[in-house]
Amino acid sequence: MLTLVRGRQSHFDHLIAGLRAQVAFPEELIVAHMQDEPPAVPKDMPFAVRMVHVPGERLPLAKARNAAAQLASGEVLALLDVDCIPGPHFVRRASEVVAETEMGVFLPEVGYLPARREGWMNSATGMPDFGLIARSSQRHPAKPDLAGVSVARISGHRELWGLAFILHRQTWASVGGMDEHYIGYGGEETDFAQRLKQAGSGLFWLGGTVCYHQHHRVHVPPLQHFDAILENARRYRRKWGDWCMTYWLDQFEEMGLVTRNSIALTKVRAPTEDEIAQSLQGDDVRFS
Repeated sequence: MLTLVRGRQSHFDHLIAGLRAQVAFPEELIVAHMQDEPPAVPKDMPFAVRMVHVPGERLPLAKARNAAAQLASGEVLALLDVDCIPGPHFVRRASEVVAETEMGVFLPEVGYLPARREGWMNSATGMPDFGLIARSSQRHPAKPDLAGVSVARISGHRELWGLAFILHRQTWASVGGMDEHYIGYGGEETDFAQRLKQAGSGLFWLGGTVCYHQHHRVHVPPLQHFDAILENARRYRRKWGDWCMTYWLDQFEEMGLVTRNSIALTKVRAPTEDEIAQSLQGDDVRFS
């Protein structure tokens, strides 16, 4: 298991609790922390937890994922964002599916949780309340229902999203991990997916488990990452010949912040502090 952390101790606590509630424990949890001090971990962990510090004021997401993968000792790399609670069969399914298809990359179903100040733990057991979690979660309307599905091929590699994905360490190594030239928010996962496609690695939906995304307020569009998105979109365009993150770029253009054509992305102006503040969504918004 690999995860990245900057802040979000409560989310991390829930992720840890989810791993402690697995029907089969992971061999280890690798935590790449993008903050000075590592996150707090319970002392009585039933599996190894190892930390690696990845400094950088701007989010070094690609570098952090590479550092976590390099430190991992197992053959299965299951990457899960810190704001996720793995369902109790996540580790078991990750091990099973990688053993069956080593050159595959697998995306579990994600259930999005509403805001809940008291969290998702069962106070009596100290474990996640999976009954409440399952009843409260909602699948993204653009994603398929994987009930009754074991494994299903995905036609487009752009479905890959860093929130949760699973692959064999040799598959990761075959493309050299993530491109660390992508710094800050956006682009590194789509670039990684393109290189996986070139290497002949298939992309699959994985049934039999759900990862539950813990709520946090989101910006729509993510104006707080404006400059990083522009830089990374341009980097992707130079490398692959088309644009990624077009859903955000289109919204930036509608706001008069950028202009874009097939070859150039031009910054017209930066978003104002008021525009950034207004883009922050309320507790009722689960999806960005």
